[in-house]
Amino acid sequence: MSGTSEGPAPAHLDRPVVTESEIVTSPGTESTPQPTALAAPSDPLHGPDPEAGPGGGPEGAPPQPPYQSVFTAAPLAMAVVDREGMVVSANGTLAALLGSDPDSLSGAVAADLVDLSSDARTWHAYLEVLRGRQAKLRCTRRLKHPEGHSLWVQVTVTPLPEADGPVLLSVTDISSRRELQARLRHLQMHDPVTRLPNRTLFFERLTAALEAESYEQSGTGRIGLCYLDLDGFKAVNDTLGHRVGDRLLSAVAERLVRCAEEAGRARATRAGTPLVARLGGDEFALLVEDTTGTEQVADLAESLLAAIQEPYDLAGQRLSVSASIGVVERHAAGTTPTALMQAADTTLYWAKADGKARWTLFDPERNAHRMTRQALASTLRPAIERGEFALEYQPLVGMEDDRVHGVEALIRWNHPQFGTLTPNRFIGLAEEDGSIVPLGRWVLRTACRQARRWQVEHPDEPPIFVSVNVAVRQVWDSDLVTDVAETLTETGLPPHLLQLELTESAVMGSAGRPLQALKALSDMGVRIAIDDFGTGYSNLAYLSRLPVSVLKLDGSFVRGFQYEERAAAPPNPADEVIVEAMVQLAHRLGLTVTAECVETSAQATRLRRIGCDTGQGWLYSRPVPPDRISELLDSPEAGVQAGAAKS
Repeated sequence: MSGTSEGPAPAHLDRPVVTESEIVTSPGTESTPQPTALAAPSDPLHGPDPEAGPGGGPEGAPPQPPYQSVFTAAPLAMAVVDREGMVVSANGTLAALLGSDPDSLSGAVAADLVDLSSDARTWHAYLEVLRGRQAKLRCTRRLKHPEGHSLWVQVTVTPLPEADGPVLLSVTDISSRRELQARLRHLQMHDPVTRLPNRTLFFERLTAALEAESYEQSGTGRIGLCYLDLDGFKAVNDTLGHRVGDRLLSAVAERLVRCAEEAGRARATRAGTPLVARLGGDEFALLVEDTTGTEQVADLAESLLAAIQEPYDLAGQRLSVSASIGVVERHAAGTTPTALMQAADTTLYWAKADGKARWTLFDPERNAHRMTRQALASTLRPAIERGEFALEYQPLVGMEDDRVHGVEALIRWNHPQFGTLTPNRFIGLAEEDGSIVPLGRWVLRTACRQARRWQVEHPDEPPIFVSVNVAVRQVWDSDLVTDVAETLTETGLPPHLLQLELTESAVMGSAGRPLQALKALSDMGVRIAIDDFGTGYSNLAYLSRLPVSVLKLDGSFVRGFQYEERAAAPPNPADEVIVEAMVQLAHRLGLTVTAECVETSAQATRLRRIGCDTGQGWLYSRPVPPDRISELLDSPEAGVQAGAAKS
């Protein structure tokens, strides 16, 4: 206020401010500044000052206003304050509230009595009321009573009717109301079973911890979180009842608090003891502020696991439980409560999936893979409509003549963000969400159309068949027999030039609709092949009753054939014995055998001697576009291995 045309302000009206406070103000109606350094006005409640001049003394003073007694005896604590902020008079109620007497309050600085100068907003609003620029100030303050206890008061400052006259300061004790509010807030913010902070209070604290002002004052600027739930808690509730379950939760909470307190004593940092909260059900969280790194939070997780696994004695019931914990530790800057909790939730899921009774640290790379998987799942169906998929073909080569007898159609996803994706990246997702049905239908039609094109373009060569992978869900969720029949009719491909591959686990034990579909397709003339044979169910007795014409040996057996002259490892004779036995069995059942993952000529030689009919692998060719297959068919005399050199 100093330095204005109003003249210098009294020192008590020009003090520094330090914090903020909640206030309610009302705008004034005057548009021009009012002076703040005025002569002391006459007291509107006690009459003119007896020493104000001739005729104003005690003998000639007019009677005191009738409302003086009202002011003095009023149950509301009040004081009249002049425009310089000095108390002109105060009633007994205010004096009692502040632990003083009315006479000692007269001439005191009003702002000091009720702490109006401790924060910038309140102080500024108070000055505006004194200047006549603002009609009212209302704020809540916490005061220290001379007897040592604290009290909460609501302070109101309003001008009196006289122009440029004093203002009325009134003070209401709201300590009981604040205490009730505090109790209600405590009930609202705490779990009734464990008495721990609940989800609402936890997120309030987490949000505050991530605010810039908080972590910039921190010694490390980092934050950690242990997110845990009890393994098998539902079984405790279901078998022993909710009362025992609640007792178990309370006992777990006590152990978590003890671990947090021990960690806080060991740290002795600004952040202090980690916050322990129950988020709901059997889920708990420990928030660790100002962490020094992942090792610190990991040590806390270890202590939590050990504490929780100690047996519990609950009213005669002796129980043992374990917990799974997701651990996240990172810089507070740049993260949000939502992001931190998502990471913790994901990591807790990993701990559960990895076997429970353990803690798992958040892995950004693993999470990126999960996010990629989610991104693929959400865009898979639209990608089919946008035509982002393509087929490559890998030759199935005769062991005796090295000629291409058929090809396997292998799908590729030309993803606009992740590039070319192989089937292992998305087929599982397609089976989960059912999009395998339209995707499989597209593969079937595209492959059959291409096989028919090769047949037409090479009429002088034996036609090659095309092998298409079929997921078991295609059999259950669609009419596969009808789809195949319509596709063969539409493309003109003879049925014997189509081979459908199903995994061993999907075929073995098939009954009902799947078995009926396989028989109908076989009766139609379509070949049925069991893929990855030798690694699944392998019910050989059931195999003889299936309408299967081809067995494709899993590549793990072929890799055991190490007959290169300079092989680093000796051959595995067991693999050869198994393969030979399976080939002989298949031939006795009238089936042909294809060996997968043939990579060396030595492997091919041994497989030929054993009796394998066809081979598939990088020795012959990698999966290639359809035009490369056309090149092989154009030069059959060169053999497929010559084509392999080009690919």
